[in-house]
Amino acid sequence: MGIRDLFRKRTEDEATGTKILVAALDAKFAELVKADCRCYSQFYPVPAESFFENTQGLLGTIVKGYDIVHLFCHVPPDGNILDGRGNETPGARLIQTCCESDVKLLWLASENKPEGYIKGFKAAAGKPLNLVLTIDRKGSHFSSFLEELLRKMSAGESMPAAWVSLSPQNSNDSRNQAAPACIFAAGRGGVRLRPVPPLR
Repeated sequence: MGIRDLFRKRTEDEATGTKILVAALDAKFAELVKADCRCYSQFYPVPAESFFENTQGLLGTIVKGYDIVHLFCHVPPDGNILDGRGNETPGARLIQTCCESDVKLLWLASENKPEGYIKGFKAAAGKPLNLVLTIDRKGSHFSSFLEELLRKMSAGESMPAAWVSLSPQNSNDSRNQAAPACIFAAGRGGVRLRPVPPLR
């Protein structure tokens, strides 16, 4: 493989006119859904905003083709996804559906305990999917962080580079105090998520 092939492969992993689904499996997340939708709509085409009574409806919508799925749901310690009626679905099934549907970023934006995430979403290891699991939104800090992250990503910066610039690996860095507590796995770190095709 020559240098041109490497360059071509890298640039091809790019979404233009990035399609976004902001969804919830419980109506109690309504205000947070609207808040995060506002963040996305500043930089990307109007995101789809949906509430689902069960996971089947969510999965059926994901397969229609989205680049980003930003989801609010309960993840109990057993690692399953819980809908508003108490029905459970394995986190691995959500991961599989996202990967099969070419979702580039799955962000669980509701606060859940890390043990549930670790147990239910370990299936993401090695998969071509950027995954963010939220532990603590830290109130209004979440919206500020998300806006700055999306500003950088919509300009063509990769998600890992944008993330580290806002939340450095050094735990003593003061910028981390205003960043939400999340687990970020960059399974598709090189992908570019652009709102429109870049100028040539």
